[in-house]
Amino acid sequence: MNDYLIIDIGSTYTKQRLIDNHRLFATSQTPTSLDDVRGAIREGREQMGRDLGGPVEAARVLASSSAAGGLRMVAMGYMARVTARAAKEVAMNSGAKILEIISSEDPPDYRVQILMEIKPDIILLAGGTDYGDESSAVENAKLIIESKVGAMVIIACNIVAQPTVAALLEANDVPCVRVPNIMPTIHKLNVDKARHTIHREFIKQITKAPGLVKMQAELTDEQVIPTPGAVLLASELLAKGVYNADGVGGVIVVDMGGATTDVHSVIPAYASLPQEEIGLIVTNVKQVAYRTVEGNLGMRVSATGVTNSVDPREILARQGIVDDDMAERLRKYCEILEQNTDYLPDSEEEKNFDKYLAQTAVEEALKRHAGHIVTESDPLTGAQPGMPIGRDLRSVTTVVAVGGYFAHRPEEEAREIVEKALSRRGISLLPEHADVVVDRDYLLFTAGVIGMHSDIYAFELLRTYFIANQ
Repeated sequence: MNDYLIIDIGSTYTKQRLIDNHRLFATSQTPTSLDDVRGAIREGREQMGRDLGGPVEAARVLASSSAAGGLRMVAMGYMARVTARAAKEVAMNSGAKILEIISSEDPPDYRVQILMEIKPDIILLAGGTDYGDESSAVENAKLIIESKVGAMVIIACNIVAQPTVAALLEANDVPCVRVPNIMPTIHKLNVDKARHTIHREFIKQITKAPGLVKMQAELTDEQVIPTPGAVLLASELLAKGVYNADGVGGVIVVDMGGATTDVHSVIPAYASLPQEEIGLIVTNVKQVAYRTVEGNLGMRVSATGVTNSVDPREILARQGIVDDDMAERLRKYCEILEQNTDYLPDSEEEKNFDKYLAQTAVEEALKRHAGHIVTESDPLTGAQPGMPIGRDLRSVTTVVAVGGYFAHRPEEEAREIVEKALSRRGISLLPEHADVVVDRDYLLFTAGVIGMHSDIYAFELLRTYFIANQ
């Protein structure tokens, strides 16, 4: 009997990881079946059984899912920048993806049109600090009713406006739930209740997948957590540690896929900063956990986004190559990738192109995530040359590379891609000295799922595979 069997149901593949004594014991990856998710699970279980030469048994069977990419969410609020900032925090690990931010700065007709076009699963209704503006939330509630989109509305606005908003929505049969204001003051975010509510809706949504309800009955805990939430939890455990063991301190996770490159950073030291140093929420990048998603930096669906962000000649120049003809071939190669997302390189040049694209995507995503050193005076903000602004990652000591591209490359090559991206720091506040660890076996999400039940066990698993010199 092994300790844990972790199942992750993705839109394309279903992964299973068998863990015993804080170590990976067996793995499988099988195509997710659209007819019945249990088919992929059974196939993977049989594959592991053949590898082990016996039955696959575990004391605890747990699951996560990223199927369908998460709930479609629209955030509505009073001021666009503030709503966007708060909504991003709510969505970070809840199982939702933000498709649009609309605010009272947008014309009412436009707001209704956006809702009708997107048809979101979730509407996050924010707006106004507690005892502040009430009118925007009430107006947005009326527009939601007018749109007739049928989404679940999470009422997370000014607490004084909430009874009026809830009464309006309920009177018009709009499903809704009240949670504490996600931004009660201009210095504070309060997103846990909103996240948990979205998570519940996420579970309801994924249980519509054929076979998943029956699969849940086989789990030790029927709660299926969003895969991004598992990754974030594991990142925080790795950084902070547990009560009887210290973490590594600052951690960056670079998750590069075909469509996006996501960057998480966890800096435990930010937890002790005074409020005045953290500053206003709208400009705050000094929370302990922070995530950015670069939707135009990917290895397949968003390949041309990489060459649109960085000229193909510059991409080659970073490799010490000056060749305009090759640059044009690189540009055309990216167009092929976007049109044929399953395309695999069939020449040495195309394999190199993939490597160059990966390094560029990682570098650009890291620099967008990190702050920078000011080079010119700004009389409006008071910034002076030499001053660091934004998220300071210079003290981070561990960078974890996640994603299919890294998992399917030789470990040295995968590590080199990230190390080269980090070496071109320029004025960015990127790590000065960091160990790069490649998550070749998708164990970060595994530890996160386990961490929901035993943070100590999960940390031991992380320490085994992600902390250098262990």
